[in-house]
Amino acid sequence: MSWLPLSFGAPLVLWGLLALPVIWWLLRLTPPKPQTEVFPPLKILARVLRREETPQQSPWWLTLLRLLMAALVVMALAEPVFNPREKLPAEGAALALVIDNGWASAADWNKRVATAERLIADAGSNGVPVVIAFTAEKPNAEIGPFDASAALDHLRAAKPRPIPTDRPAVYARVAAALERLPGASVAVLADGLAAKGDEAAFKTLLEKNATRLVWAISDRPSLTGLIGADNQVDGFALTAIRAPGDPAPAQVTAGAFDDKGRRIADATLTFAPGEAATTATMAVPFELRNDFASIALDGERQAGAVRVLDESSKRRRVGLLSQAEADQAQPLLSPLYYIRRALQPFADLVEPSSADLADAIPQLLDQKPAMIIMADVGTIPEQVKQRLVDWVDKGGTLMRFAGPRLAAAGNDDDLLPVRLRSGERALGGALSWTTPQAVTEFPKNGPFADLSPPSEVTVSRQVLAEPTPDIVERTWATLADGTPLVTGMKKNKGTLVLFHVTPEATWSNLPISGSFVEMLRRVVQLSRNQGAAIANAEAAAASLAPYRMIGADGTLTPPSPDARPLVPGAGPLPVTLENPPGLYGSETGVFAHNLLNASSTFAPLARPQVSLPVTTVPYAFDESENLKGPLVAIALLLMVLDTLAVFWMGGLLARRPRRAKAVATAAAVLVVLGGLFGHADVARADDSKPGDAQAIDDISKTRIAYVITGEPGVDSISRAGLEGLTRFLIEKTALEPGPPAGVDIAKDELSFFPLIYWPIDASAPMPSQAAIARIDAYMQQGGTVLFDTRDQFSNGIGAGSASPATERLRDILGNLNVPPLEPVPSDHVLTKSFFILPEFPGRFNGSPLWVEASLEASNTENRPVRTGDGVSPIMITANDFAGAWAIDENGDPMLPTVPPDPMQRVYALRAGVNIMMYMLTGNYKSDQVHVPVLLERLGQ
Repeated sequence: MSWLPLSFGAPLVLWGLLALPVIWWLLRLTPPKPQTEVFPPLKILARVLRREETPQQSPWWLTLLRLLMAALVVMALAEPVFNPREKLPAEGAALALVIDNGWASAADWNKRVATAERLIADAGSNGVPVVIAFTAEKPNAEIGPFDASAALDHLRAAKPRPIPTDRPAVYARVAAALERLPGASVAVLADGLAAKGDEAAFKTLLEKNATRLVWAISDRPSLTGLIGADNQVDGFALTAIRAPGDPAPAQVTAGAFDDKGRRIADATLTFAPGEAATTATMAVPFELRNDFASIALDGERQAGAVRVLDESSKRRRVGLLSQAEADQAQPLLSPLYYIRRALQPFADLVEPSSADLADAIPQLLDQKPAMIIMADVGTIPEQVKQRLVDWVDKGGTLMRFAGPRLAAAGNDDDLLPVRLRSGERALGGALSWTTPQAVTEFPKNGPFADLSPPSEVTVSRQVLAEPTPDIVERTWATLADGTPLVTGMKKNKGTLVLFHVTPEATWSNLPISGSFVEMLRRVVQLSRNQGAAIANAEAAAASLAPYRMIGADGTLTPPSPDARPLVPGAGPLPVTLENPPGLYGSETGVFAHNLLNASSTFAPLARPQVSLPVTTVPYAFDESENLKGPLVAIALLLMVLDTLAVFWMGGLLARRPRRAKAVATAAAVLVVLGGLFGHADVARADDSKPGDAQAIDDISKTRIAYVITGEPGVDSISRAGLEGLTRFLIEKTALEPGPPAGVDIAKDELSFFPLIYWPIDASAPMPSQAAIARIDAYMQQGGTVLFDTRDQFSNGIGAGSASPATERLRDILGNLNVPPLEPVPSDHVLTKSFFILPEFPGRFNGSPLWVEASLEASNTENRPVRTGDGVSPIMITANDFAGAWAIDENGDPMLPTVPPDPMQRVYALRAGVNIMMYMLTGNYKSDQVHVPVLLERLGQ
């Protein structure tokens, strides 16, 4: 029964509303108890003869309250539902739920689950079993039949997978299960994308035992996927696709991210009306493009909108090969010297270990380079030539430079872009009437078209190309007399390039010009990495372990337990549950395995044409709301009001304290019970103040504090070290400090401690600016911080190279108002505050103890930190004081000194005593009046 937007699950109960008049009549016959009043005796006597009367009706408002309460109870028992949903057809012998949980369902997965839950709930109310299957799960996954409760458990345990669906196999399993349950309703919750074998799969599922089809469709706009991301000469070329036939234009933004997840580039892709594919270019510098780790489409929370990148789309590997021996005494004459200098900033250079071409060329090809540069290489051995030709045909770029060997070797049609004349051409000189030639404008059909010709470059020697009909198309750079300087051509998927001069400055000064660097860079950008570098054939055949996977929602996640190693092969590799999309390999090198490839397309899934009754439902959340609970709660509230009204009318709330108190108590009990039914939380005040107790404990005794770094090993040594120093102070001085305290500089009160020991550790998190500001305020108010880098055997705090701990200390001090520092002078009060000490060793010895430099004037206005009583607000050492002071539970030293000298530990403890006495007494011991007493104690 339904009156939109309200319906009732048990409408027959509403006939109970007809009993309201009867209830009203009963309420009139049972009026409330009359109110009793105390009258004076005479008035009572005057009314003795009167006939007693009983009220015949209750007040109208009380009657209305009770009728409303009864009506609410009746309506609650009728199971009212606000904004009810239409009941889905889930009857018959069973309900078969077939749900696509591939990558295309990730964006609106929750809606799909809500729709499936409604179908299962309706099947449960009809008492029919449920067969539930997912099209992107393992082939042996259990599909039922289940009861409604178990089916809901399977549904809620499922999740979208970043792989395509396998409808033929799953539909066949469901059809086999329905052979035992003929006459079932079949619900297909598809992702909207067509796949290979769909027609046969639907025929298998629906042609025999199905009696009804429930077809769920999505109201989400068409998906957008990224099928290409190529690092080209002028930028990163992106290709995106969507389902064809969409009449609306669309625009999507793509973002490029580095390996730390930082967004470093953007591009906008625009679809025209009806357009299914579009392209865009991220025009960013080549060096920045090498940092791209992944590219994703904004707003598309699915795996098809993400592409991960590997070495094949990043920095190029370039192999260098020369037959000339390198002259260590004259490196500028080496054929590869200028090439190395030009390519090192933007390419990874690899060179063979052997000078023999028969061994060197296979060594380079095993490294999977994007490009090979041959500097004056003549005849290539036949046993390796065919492998080199195959490498070029499959996409390799071969660049060759001229020289005497190449000129003498003759033509090689497979590995040269043009045919050459025999010998070489000399320009200028005593025996030649020609002069060195300059470089003219670069041809428009070559990669150097937008470069300015180098006016300072001249060529005095070159190899000449045979004039052929296609020589103009293959010329990338020419001389003033029209002869080619650089030629190139496409050969299948690869490229052949020839510089008609040598790579060193003997035939031309081109190698020492800036144009040479830019020309090499352009050719490198034309090349393509052939894959991850593999050291040997055994490694090439090995599989790659899962490293980072693309989740169904497009995020990079750790590998799942189902992921298996990937064996790279020729052509696109299938994406499966065992090999989901993502990166395979390790930190040293990865292979990108993406969901979509260049040939991928999106085709909308058409509803199968069947003779069965078909019900079409949208994916949507259940927005209906059961009103039974709110109606019962309102009825209980009215019951409380009725009870209070009866108490008031009976006189229990007036002029009788005891009864009033009882009524108040009853009302309080009702209120408490109402709060319990409403799940209200009771707030309780907490008068305890542990912070005050801790503060009292901190100031009751002198305590040394240490900074909690968050590194357990460092913090435990700091505490053990300060405990050892505290015990030594108690034994040797009149001071009895309390136990050491660990402080969090970001939130603990620091002013309770005269000295804070701070061990610097590079692996600990960098303190926030607010925490450093609190340390700065602590030092300005008279406190002292003892920084210990514990790296005496690495370096000091001076200029030059520094250890990680020293670098971290510099970062911290860069945010503090630090005064000028100096090593402790020989006459400083620290050297005589308790013990006479010429140095301040710790676990290590050799690093000075740095303190505030002594100044002529005391407390001048421009001094950054106040030095109350001459106490330095900062001390720095690298000797690891806490390591020398640290003791275990038995009082034995925990760490050895370096070198292992027992007296060094004693001197370290004495240094700690002097520092504490210095902190507590200031410049007291620097007074000359105490010198005689000190000398007398020393026996001098």
